[in-house]
Amino acid sequence: MHQQSSRQLQERVTALPVPEVLAAAEAFFARRGGVYTAFVERRGPGHVALRGQGNEEVVIGARSTEAGTVVTGSTYFFDQQVARFLDGLPPAPPVPSAPQALPAGAGTEG
Repeated sequence: MHQQSSRQLQERVTALPVPEVLAAAEAFFARRGGVYTAFVERRGPGHVALRGQGNEEVVIGARSTEAGTVVTGSTYFFDQQVARFLDGLPPAPPVPSAPQALPAGAGTEG
């Protein structure tokens, strides 16, 4: 595994719904300016693929879960910009954990 492998795929969970995440990705990468600008090449209900400098591709995917919207970004060249985009998304509220059941006999006085 090479040194960039952990930077090729990044993920966050946000409170935004899927359509808003994808619209935010389109706006974010269109306004970057310079070599980090990327424009929509393809889009679907759960993803947007953008194309930028040197034919570089950025793909942002989003899917709804019980914990919030899971957003994944994949690229080779735009890794810092993907990280900035993901870091700018509002975090999902914490999911309350279910109370743990006490083992049989616990909590009784003997």
